[in-house]
Amino acid sequence: MIKPNCANSILPHDSDDDLDIDRQKEEKLIIEHRTTTKLQHVGLQVWRGALLLADYILSNPDLFKDKTVLELGAGVGLTSIVASFLAKEVICTDIDVEGILKLIRRNFLRNSAYVKSKFYVNELDFLNSTWPTFYKERLNEATIILAADVIYDESITEGFVRTLKTLLSSEIPKTIYIALEKRYVFTAANMDTTAPMYEEFLKHIETEEQNWRIEYIKIDFPKYFKYDRLKQMILMKIQNKLNE
Repeated sequence: MIKPNCANSILPHDSDDDLDIDRQKEEKLIIEHRTTTKLQHVGLQVWRGALLLADYILSNPDLFKDKTVLELGAGVGLTSIVASFLAKEVICTDIDVEGILKLIRRNFLRNSAYVKSKFYVNELDFLNSTWPTFYKERLNEATIILAADVIYDESITEGFVRTLKTLLSSEIPKTIYIALEKRYVFTAANMDTTAPMYEEFLKHIETEEQNWRIEYIKIDFPKYFKYDRLKQMILMKIQNKLNE
């Protein structure tokens, strides 16, 4: 089992053990989350990828202003909430386990003073790609797609890539921003340290290079949140060829 590397030890919490994040010196976001979970419920924690992606949004407001934004595997909703400062509409999705969708709605309400867009919280399961027609049409309206730290399990990674294929097969130009942390493990079989889930993800998306444009974004943009921006963190941009 691959154990994610949690950043909770360096993130400030309030008296209720909720995440207390400085957005600017005089302003804060209050994010309800859990500090530990079972592997299948890791979305209830806050991960560095969400903070990295939130920093990128705040550093590049023109890319997100007045857009319809879809987040996949949103977890506690932090990145979607930040996107709502700028977007016209935010569709925040995850699987509906352990009350996570209700938790996301609570986090939007907690930070309603900063939320400027319409927002919707809906279920989307990477392992179930059979979407009702009306839902598929609704998701297709999004031109910006976000995903943070959803690469940690082989079956979920495969489902995530299938979901990307469905979304990018649209006739509408779409841009996907994926933030992740390469998590290294030592394998006795190879007697080496590797990042197996990251490598698995690359293997899947490399088969789509003829249809997608894939690039890596430098992560030297400003920091608005308190976390360690590690060298193994990745921010990837994927577009369908309609953007060319």
